Amino acid sequence: MNNFRTWLLMGALTVLLVTAGNLIGGNTGMMIMVVFSILMNFSGYWFSDKIAISMTRSQPVEERDAPQLYAIVRSLSLRAGLPMPRIYMTPSAQPNAFATGRDPEHAVVSVTDGLLRLLSQEEIEGVLAHELAHVKNRDILIGSMAAMMAGAITALANIAQWGLIFGFGRDDDDGALGIVGVLLTIIVMPIAAMIVQLAISRSREYGADATGARIAGRPEGLINALIKLEHGAESVPMDVNPAAAHMFIVNPLSGRSLAGLFSTHPPIPERVARLKKAFE
Repeated sequence: MNNFRTWLLMGALTVLLVTAGNLIGGNTGMMIMVVFSILMNFSGYWFSDKIAISMTRSQPVEERDAPQLYAIVRSLSLRAGLPMPRIYMTPSAQPNAFATGRDPEHAVVSVTDGLLRLLSQEEIEGVLAHELAHVKNRDILIGSMAAMMAGAITALANIAQWGLIFGFGRDDDDGALGIVGVLLTIIVMPIAAMIVQLAISRSREYGADATGARIAGRPEGLINALIKLEHGAESVPMDVNPAAAHMFIVNPLSGRSLAGLFSTHPPIPERVARLKKAFE
């Protein structure tokens, strides 16, 4: 099922980029976007983890610099029957975390500075178990591909906007049609990027919560962590590319008023209630 969704995203990316290329540059723009989309799909599949890491400005951390973090991840990985993932740190005071990579053998788990400072060991275990659950459930590729796709669409909209300002566009005789095409690209592409993120099923988070609690052996750590993470996201801003927001355990942009209207994450109270009910 996840492989089908991955190929569906790749196909959607191709259609969006080729259509936008035609609107902006006619047949020439369309052919350019055909080539670009092929390269994008290839690089997205093989290098989605690197793209996600770059979008979040995360950096690798050595075991000697974070021995407790490594010990927790190693213990949880053994319980989950997973290879030890690479560990990264995301520079932010907001407590949060995400996982990326195309499969368990190429997985990355990244935590923010704020998460290690503000959460107890049990709560950190709950969060890391949730991220390893994403790896175990093999849904980290779909999230990484979606982040890359949304980023590409948004970048294309920005290019179209600058093209309109400086007079670039279609080379056909109908100048008005060209301008309309560019305006449609500028307006529609960001909306398409948002839809891509909303299309990432919220059931991924519910599933990772349940699997993570089982990996950790108890739900209390994750439950308490989710409550703290929600408060942290609302009170401590994170400078992160919106295209990557859906990868985090809680929406890092939830403190921004408009972001909450189109959240890719299910409500924290609902996640907590489901966990409590599942482990009664």
